[in-house]
Amino acid sequence: MTHLPAQATRRPVRTPPATARLADIAVQAGVSEATVSRVLNGKPGVASTTRQSVLAALDVLGYERPVRLRQRSEGLVGLITPELENPIFPALAQTIGQALTRQGYTPVLATQTPGGSTEDELTEMLVDRGVTGIIYVSGLHADTTADMQRYEQLRGQGVPFVLVDGFSPKVQAPFISPDDRAAMQLAVTHLAALGHSRIGLALGPKRFVPVQRKIEGFVRTMRDRLGVHPDDTVRDLVQHSLYTLEGGQAAASALMDRGCTAVVCASDMMALGAIRAARQRGLEVPDDISVVGFDDSPLIAFTDPPLTTVRKPVQAMGQAAVRAVLEEIGGTPAPHTEFVFMPELVVRGSTASGPGVNGRR
Repeated sequence: MTHLPAQATRRPVRTPPATARLADIAVQAGVSEATVSRVLNGKPGVASTTRQSVLAALDVLGYERPVRLRQRSEGLVGLITPELENPIFPALAQTIGQALTRQGYTPVLATQTPGGSTEDELTEMLVDRGVTGIIYVSGLHADTTADMQRYEQLRGQGVPFVLVDGFSPKVQAPFISPDDRAAMQLAVTHLAALGHSRIGLALGPKRFVPVQRKIEGFVRTMRDRLGVHPDDTVRDLVQHSLYTLEGGQAAASALMDRGCTAVVCASDMMALGAIRAARQRGLEVPDDISVVGFDDSPLIAFTDPPLTTVRKPVQAMGQAAVRAVLEEIGGTPAPHTEFVFMPELVVRGSTASGPGVNGRR
């Protein structure tokens, strides 16, 4: 997968000295300089996927294609993600990248990092590179305070796009989302069945659509399963923080101060922070407190203890995003609506019976 550096700046299309161009393109495409030379000179004996990688490298680096190879850069599809420290984003990027490659397209990964390029800057760079479509993962479309006009401007430029995680009725585009409300229903129902009645929810800033939906599902299930009044749930059992290990640690610590015997976290990273918060208090997971994550990130089954989590349907969501963007590119647009995918509870070792159940203290 081609990767745009987060600190990249716009560069005009240029034709550098041949030797410099060959070396740069070879590194970017992951092939030999001899292979690059064969592609640029139209020689046979190069696999189509390799040829496409070389052409994509030309476009990404801002080099001008030879006239005979300049028909189009339709093979490029941009993928804009948040930082890759949370393992769920690389997992989604891999699924989307593989699905695009199978369809003969080259994914160009553009990653946001603190202090790096913004979503708007990355969008502009991708458009300048001639991408034929863009997939956004957990972008500004998920932020209820963001200006959605940026997406209408992109549509006005004739660039098809699909939005993953987060929904806005103000944007006419296909949306791909997990069912965040159902995810909370699965987690709370599991913990309630284990005998927990004081269950906390640790999640990110309230302005994000997935956060709001998780709160809705959590509040409703706490009322239906445990009879907790919605106002009490929001006031006492919901803690906003950051989607990081440290954020989960801080949120879980606050919820434990309020007597929670179980904590549902809005990401696996936050859940690992919750486990650390418990251990700093001398508590054992799950003997003293149960923890549930969200995502089922790679390797999360091998933590200590293995994490009970709500699995985000990454494969189905990634493939659906690719189908939708390719339909848009092909001129048969997918419905401008939200496609919602059902998550799955994966029970492992971080949840157990609550206090007073089966003789537990």
